Amino acid sequence: MYSFLFLCYDLVGEEMNNLVLAYLGDAVYELYIREYLIKSGLAKVNELQNASLNYVSAKAQRRILEELINREFLTEEEITIVNRGRNASSHASKTTDIITYKKATGLECLIGYLYKENKERCNEILEYITNLGEL
Repeated sequence: MYSFLFLCYDLVGEEMNNLVLAYLGDAVYELYIREYLIKSGLAKVNELQNASLNYVSAKAQRRILEELINREFLTEEEITIVNRGRNASSHASKTTDIITYKKATGLECLIGYLYKENKERCNEILEYITNLGEL
């Protein structure tokens, strides 16, 4: 089992399943946001959880993605990666509409891809997102 995971992780770009990239991106994104919120001075877990919803919920991720696109912060290549993740087959969400869910998956796919391929750009986007504040 572990050898398969390492094999899968060694694949890059289009070779790696878009949903696997989104899975990785979800973890990277959430960790970045959690560290950001802790550094911002929030100390109670309930406060941290509530504040994180402004960034990590599917609805928040959709708003953030749309803002990144509207502000022309993403490159054409990055938008292509977002679209690959958005168009990947996945299950329906029980908590949000399918368009919101797919756009959130697209953002997570981009973060996962950049984490593997260009950590500097990944950090730049994550920093930009936290500088946007609560939308």
